[in-house]
Amino acid sequence: MTNELSVPDWTGVTASLLLVGLAALIAYRQRLNLTRELLIAAARAGVQLIAVGAVLLILFRHTGLPGALGWVVLMVVIAGFVAGRRGAGLPHARRSATLGVAFGSAVTLGALILLGVISTHARVVVPVGGMIVSSAMQATGIALRRLAEDARHNRDAVEARLALGLSAHDAFLPYRRSALRTALIPAIDSTKVVGLISLPGAMTGLILAGVDPLTAIRYQIVVMYMLLAATTLAALAATRVAEQTLFDPVQRLVSVAE
Repeated sequence: MTNELSVPDWTGVTASLLLVGLAALIAYRQRLNLTRELLIAAARAGVQLIAVGAVLLILFRHTGLPGALGWVVLMVVIAGFVAGRRGAGLPHARRSATLGVAFGSAVTLGALILLGVISTHARVVVPVGGMIVSSAMQATGIALRRLAEDARHNRDAVEARLALGLSAHDAFLPYRRSALRTALIPAIDSTKVVGLISLPGAMTGLILAGVDPLTAIRYQIVVMYMLLAATTLAALAATRVAEQTLFDPVQRLVSVAE
């Protein structure tokens, strides 16, 4: 099946740069002040992908499952750093984000491996782990950002609930739920319309690789379900950890920087 597939060689990749040049020309002629950023982004993406491709080549050939899991851990650390910036102002935002991403990823990926849904080959664990970590990162970042905004803008309401005798957990519960809803809506919406207005990446990749569409769909269903689980678990864990950092030992709401 894969013999029928036309895979671009390096000449084709170089030729695709013409499209980047076209985009840069349009940005320049329209005076968008984005030409330099566009070219840097394209160059950076190319270098990053080549470097990652070289690392994955070594990983797949020589390290097996331990190396794949080590790579996933590295992705979790980077994802926690990125998502933590979305929660700027929250105390220990990066720690909350990293713990959230790690929890959602570990439970989801661990369940898939232990239940035998995916194989333990590195070339399977790494891309599936990447999808899980990426999804968990996005949900965690959105949740922490919303949590920080609510902590700033609803300080009086939270303190009023504390004054009525509610615990810190109960006083902040409506805002934690609001942050979770905001974080989960993109994943829920994309799940609702999957296949109708978009063909997801995993399914598209398998079809491009020559896999039967029904097999690709089966794989995509697993992917969609695991992403829903990962986003939910990651956002829940991150908001729970972040919520605890918002109150001091005597349950007073700390100030959240802008």
